[in-house]
Amino acid sequence: MTAAPAPSAAASAPPAPPLPLRQGWPYFAAAVIVGLSQGLGQGFVSANIPQFAGDLGVTTTQASWLMAAYMIPRASLPLMLVKIRTQFGLRRFAEVGIVLYALVAFASLWISDLRSAVVVQFLSGVASAPLSTLGFLYMLEPLSPQNKMRIGIPMVMAVLMGAPNLARVISPALIGDGGLWSVHLTTLGLALVSIALVYLLPLRPVPHQKVIERMDFLSFGLMAFGLGGLTVAVIMGPIHWWTDAPWIGVLMAASVASLAAALVVELNRKAPLVDFRWLASPAMLHLAITLFLFRLILSEQSTGAPRLFQVLGLAPSQLTGLFAVILGAGILGALACVPWIRADRAPQFHFVALALIALGAFLDSHATAATRPEQMIVSQALIGFAAILFLPPSLILGLMAALQKGPNYILSFIIVFLTTQSFGGVAGSGIFTTFINHRQAFHLQTLTEQMSATDPQLVSAIARGAAGLASQSTDAGALRAQAVSGLAQQASTEAYVMAYNDAYFLICLVALGAMALLLLHLLRDRLALWLARPAPSEAETPVQEAAT
Repeated sequence: MTAAPAPSAAASAPPAPPLPLRQGWPYFAAAVIVGLSQGLGQGFVSANIPQFAGDLGVTTTQASWLMAAYMIPRASLPLMLVKIRTQFGLRRFAEVGIVLYALVAFASLWISDLRSAVVVQFLSGVASAPLSTLGFLYMLEPLSPQNKMRIGIPMVMAVLMGAPNLARVISPALIGDGGLWSVHLTTLGLALVSIALVYLLPLRPVPHQKVIERMDFLSFGLMAFGLGGLTVAVIMGPIHWWTDAPWIGVLMAASVASLAAALVVELNRKAPLVDFRWLASPAMLHLAITLFLFRLILSEQSTGAPRLFQVLGLAPSQLTGLFAVILGAGILGALACVPWIRADRAPQFHFVALALIALGAFLDSHATAATRPEQMIVSQALIGFAAILFLPPSLILGLMAALQKGPNYILSFIIVFLTTQSFGGVAGSGIFTTFINHRQAFHLQTLTEQMSATDPQLVSAIARGAAGLASQSTDAGALRAQAVSGLAQQASTEAYVMAYNDAYFLICLVALGAMALLLLHLLRDRLALWLARPAPSEAETPVQEAAT
């Protein structure tokens, strides 16, 4: 290996010229395949937890550990991946990352019990973490510097965010043909194709720099434990319920303590892994909170609609059309970014995206037990369009801010962006599910209190239910018990629908509140700019002032 040039030399190297379009298309295809390999792997797990539970012979609660095992490394590995790529080079980074992912995909074919499945899912999360970066690199590789921002970032975000929706579209067909074996084979096939593309299409080499220090491993270990522990807590908390499982509280306390220790270590380093002082500046803190809040709001789509229809008794195959529309809306959102995207237009993009989310969530808040996917196509398409409309300008805004400070700050921003998206999505799902469970219990209690044993309508409903079951038994007591059980089930379903409506309306209010804060922020910036303008000289005439 040749000696690494100095950072200043690397930073001052002229950008490589863009590839001709004929040579660029294979790189675009590689970006799509690699991005889908990563996103489908995650989407197959989240969309098929009940199927995994049945295949492994465990409960759905136990199978939820598969999602936790997959997301633990996804929340923490971005802390080190950028430095690893910088020190060992893009070529080695790409080859090792994709081969490791293929080996894990091959191992998933031999899963036999929950323990082995959890181990494989954790390794899959480790192996898939570099694929997001590879998707970015292959999409940006053939483009000019201007088009990297204008075209590359929106399109790669559409691929990475659309892959989980695509997983929900194709999962029913795969499982229907061959069960989870077909799902694992699809993941392995994509991984093998990705290997071929990575070896056939080498990325432009970049100068190696020795950037990894021994203290990085201590900081990474502390932050990885903290983020991993919080990830497990927010996934398993709503399932086991927060106060019923003492270990969740202990894990959260230990995770916060670990993150606090990492903060102390990083603040006392000359070359920290993450520059927390810069990230705590008002502009970057505002951007990080914005990204995290947006991921929380988007949990309405990733968690809300699928689970609502699951409660209503719909099979995954009945939702494929809805998620196909969401996938198409995301692609349209990426195309809409291309003509107008610029870093200074991020507030306008954010305002439009928040308005679309508020409208979509408000439309969803009127769901009933008779609601079907066809009634949510418009609202979910609006949210899917808004998701892609929001993130690319935010990413460009952060990259521009990092570049103004220097190349070394890009690492800190990329870590913040990837961490807020990975952990923010998991946290949003946990908070959303917790709110649903709480409101469902409240509405069920209210409905139960309204059902009096002497209520004529209730008595009539029980009689009708028993009459409808008369062909199954001649025991009047058993028929009445079955009718009461059926009414209780209907009340539980109705309570869930009311709880989801509450959550949708809350997300609508949060989006509207974020829009109001954004307007106040823009108004403050305009006012500060106006106050900073130099006052005209007393000697100037009105004509001179007008000319100025």
